[in-house]
This record gives sequence, C-alpha cells and structure tokens, in this order.
Amino acid sequence: MSIPTTRLGRTGLVVSRLALGTMTFGLQTDEAVSFQVLDKATEAGINFLDTADVYPLGGTVETTGRTEEIIGRWLQSKGPGARRRFVIATKAVGKVGPDPWDQGASRKHLLDAIDASLARLQTDHVDLYQLHSDDHATPLDESLEALDTIVRSGRARYVGVSNFLAYRLARAIGISELHRLTRLVCVQPRYSLLFREIERELLPLAGEEGLGVIPYNPLAGGLLTGKYKTGAKPEDNTRFTLGTAGSMYQDRYWNERSFATVAQLHALADEAGVPLATLAVAWVMANPRVTAPLLGASRPEQLDATIAAAGYTIDPALKQRLDDLTAEYRKGDAPR
Repeated sequence: MSIPTTRLGRTGLVVSRLALGTMTFGLQTDEAVSFQVLDKATEAGINFLDTADVYPLGGTVETTGRTEEIIGRWLQSKGPGARRRFVIATKAVGKVGPDPWDQGASRKHLLDAIDASLARLQTDHVDLYQLHSDDHATPLDESLEALDTIVRSGRARYVGVSNFLAYRLARAIGISELHRLTRLVCVQPRYSLLFREIERELLPLAGEEGLGVIPYNPLAGGLLTGKYKTGAKPEDNTRFTLGTAGSMYQDRYWNERSFATVAQLHALADEAGVPLATLAVAWVMANPRVTAPLLGASRPEQLDATIAAAGYTIDPALKQRLDDLTAEYRKGDAPR
C-alpha cells in the first residue's frame, strides 16, 4: 500500500498523510524495537517523524532526550544521505534539566533546547520545531521572536505549536503578522473519536489560517484498539501507567462512559469488517482539516491496523453514525 502525501498547511512542504509519533522510544520500547518500528513505518511510506526533547513518555528529567538520541542513531544507521529522506519534527518547552530555566518558552531556553535537540538527533536542522505547550509565564512575542531566530539561523525550516487553545493560537498568529516574524504553520492537538473538542474552535481557526493539523492520540491512548476491558486495571508498561502521563490518560479516558462508547464503536467496526483501530484513524483522516494523524506504537506489529487506515475510505453513512455516536465528546453545540 502506498501512503498518499499532502502539503503541510499552506506551506510547500510535502509530508505523508500519516506521521509516526515516537514518545514510547527509550522506556516503553527499547532501542532495538524502536528501530524496528521506525523501519516498518518508513518502509510503508511514512516520511514524517515527530518527537520531543522530553520524551520518552513517563520518563524523568534524567531520561529526557533519550528518544531523540535513538532517532539520531537510527538515521545514522541508514547511511549517508538518509536524513534528507525524512521530515523530522521535534518540540520543546517541557522540563529537561535541574535548573529553573531548563523549561518553558523563554528565549534562553528555546535557543538552548534547539541546539541540544540537534546534537541528539545528529543533524544540523529539523524540518519542524514546535512549542510543546503554551507557556503562560513567557510573553508570546518573546517565544515567537526566539522561533524566528531559530528559523533564520537555519536550525529549523518551519515552526508550529502543540496543545494551544484556539484563542492563544490566534493571538500568536496576530503577533507574528504584526512584527513580521516567521509564521506558525501547524498545530498539534489531541483528537480522536473520544476527544472532539477541537472541532468547535481550533479546527475552524486552522482552516481559516491555512494551518496544518497533526493530531496526536487518535486511538485515545490505545482505548480505541478495543483491547482494554471495562472493570479491569490498566496493564503495566502502557500509556495508562507511565508516570504523570499515565495518570492523565486514566483521568481522561479510563471511565465507564468511554468504555461504553468503545463497545458501541467496536460493534460498528465489526459490522464494517474492519479493525476498530483502522476505523478510528480513518475517521480522523476523514476530517478535511487534518493533515496527518500521529501513529504511536510500542511494537512494530501494532502499526498494521493503523497504517491500513491510509487505504480505507469510510462509507458516508458509517461516518455519520460515528459522528452521531460520539457527538457528546464535542462538549457543546457549536456548528460542525
């Protein structure tokens, strides 16, 4: 199967319609298996790889950067010229060291963080550099000026944000336009059948401003694979049990309401003769404002069902049933 490509927002950058998220590499997934996951994804046609300086998920300050190091060694293992075949994205803002300035979106931290990421990735630039979250303690203009410096210095080709509310993203775009700074080209939000809040304001903003949308968590931490059962405790070494991130996943998804919805979604997937994971990712891809969902995997075989979404087209009647079944997860009656 050939994975189609698309442009990232209104830029000229062409990326695969599926991207690989790597936050399991280095803790949940050891280096050898991480290489297997990367090989499987890229052999299938995924050229868009996303990471962050705080990864692996569930790690500590001592383990930050381990995921980027694994990706850097994998790229080197592919021989001369391999780097240019991939679109590499990373992120900064999270805490990566013991000092108070080793986090946030200040000019000091971002300029230090990009250099550290490039060293770990063993490259002289990333294609996309993103603010991992919104740092309200730092003025937006300071953060945006730092991103502009990074692009102008050649250390990043494009910049974006993740986990921003729509009003803050709109302010950031306005500031960059006012001061003629490098423009944000994309946003990376949480999005799935069990989390649809971004449809109300963030996705319309992205459409109006021509931003790429790179949703993470399209399987709701794995709940939309159907492998977890109501009443059971989360298994060890999964996204529901790894540190503070695991607590976040449990708070968001591990409840009777989610499990009841998943059971109904599973029935629809069975009726359509397709794995629930394939259907869930295909539903995200069916939104015209979505550029490329991020696929996560702790083992290479987990990619089989999600990569298959690139070749699966949801019947309009089935999509409507999925929309109706999960409408409550939009949290409101704003226009679709």
